[in-house]
Amino acid sequence: MAGLTEVKRLTVLLVDDHPIVREGLARLVRRQEHMVVAGEVGSVGMARQWLATNQPELVLIDLLLPDGCGLAFTKELISSYPEVRILVVSQCDELLYAERALKSGAHGFVMKDRDVNELMTAIRQVAAGDFYVSPKINALALRQLVAGKSVLESGGVENLTDRELQVLQMLGVGLKTRQVAERLNLSVKTVETHRENIKHKLNIPDALGLIRFAAHWVEGQGRGNVNNNSISELNQVASVRL
Repeated sequence: MAGLTEVKRLTVLLVDDHPIVREGLARLVRRQEHMVVAGEVGSVGMARQWLATNQPELVLIDLLLPDGCGLAFTKELISSYPEVRILVVSQCDELLYAERALKSGAHGFVMKDRDVNELMTAIRQVAAGDFYVSPKINALALRQLVAGKSVLESGGVENLTDRELQVLQMLGVGLKTRQVAERLNLSVKTVETHRENIKHKLNIPDALGLIRFAAHWVEGQGRGNVNNNSISELNQVASVRL
């Protein structure tokens, strides 16, 4: 109609290797009046290809991707596209990853097993220019701030660097040292050094123990085991017209 101008809609890129999760997220985003799903990809490599010719305003990204780490890719995104808003949507434990994600440049973190209302709140909040973490992380951050500590300052896996955590993830999904080196564009010697540091920090005596620990830890983080109830709810609720 003459005299009316079309409202510009926020462009959103979805980065997740689970098609059913991408579909659920896409439905949620499309429910938002001023948002549009501009792209859906399942890996870091595919995201880079998409970004070569497009620039989104909001990115919803998983942390465990088949060809890279979401934390490292978040840093890459912020470096190349400082204006982009990033919300991490992951099955990974927020107690371990929320602070790391924010320090990497993300503007929010929400776990996939949260209810749809919380997920929608996170999307809207980050899109509006704010930050989002769960009430649980907010409360923990305040307690630790008063105590003068990091949110994650404790023993175990929390003491690994981002790179060491990335190496642990790749070992946990079955990659060999040389494959990890190739994926991360590092020398085999550097990856071996990371392996030794991980063993030392986690008090693991040998290489076999490290592989067993890594596999068990990745399984516990939900790699390939997305909560069926949360995904079912995601798709069911997202399909309802408001």
